[in-house]
Amino acid sequence: MSKSRVLATQAVLATGNAGKLREMAALLAPIGLQLRAQGGLGIAAAPETGVTFIENALQKARHASRSAKLPAIADDSGLVVPALGGAPGVRSARYAGNHATDAQNNRKLIASLAGLENRTAWFFCALVFIEREEDPAPLLATGIWRGRIIDQPRGGGGFGYDPHFLIPHLGRTSAELAAEEKNALSHRGQAVAALLGQLRERSAPT
Repeated sequence: MSKSRVLATQAVLATGNAGKLREMAALLAPIGLQLRAQGGLGIAAAPETGVTFIENALQKARHASRSAKLPAIADDSGLVVPALGGAPGVRSARYAGNHATDAQNNRKLIASLAGLENRTAWFFCALVFIEREEDPAPLLATGIWRGRIIDQPRGGGGFGYDPHFLIPHLGRTSAELAAEEKNALSHRGQAVAALLGQLRERSAPT
């Protein structure tokens, strides 16, 4: 007799970022997975001590799952700029300081690139799903979204570095895209699509 694993219907998302919660909830809607942000459950952010996005995503997922007693999804995403040695990298949300705003991070990014011709950049996302804190086989998916940095911000959508991230073949920044268009193209959208495939495969009859 074939058996299938039942997917969780609810999971905690290891973030307090409302924009990230909206994006992830929309992307994961096809499998009926309801997300609850850890911030809304009174769970503090996990310390991010990893030197890679993957390490940090695993840290955040295990912390959220342990605190909420639920399956957890965590992503660690950021902007990688080769001309800056890979910065902001894993410190993207804290580039201008531990409590920096998006505007402060963007100002530091543009100031750091002053006089540099190479504006190539990409967003990277590492996305992790675990069924419990001690899950020995976490699901991992990644996504990369390539573009370039422009000095003047454009667009009123998105968050973070989106107003400065130009997608050359579109001639628009990430902040100028409709939410549906961004979700279809972005690093996070790519990672979620890959994770959805893994979740469906995990629950398929054996």
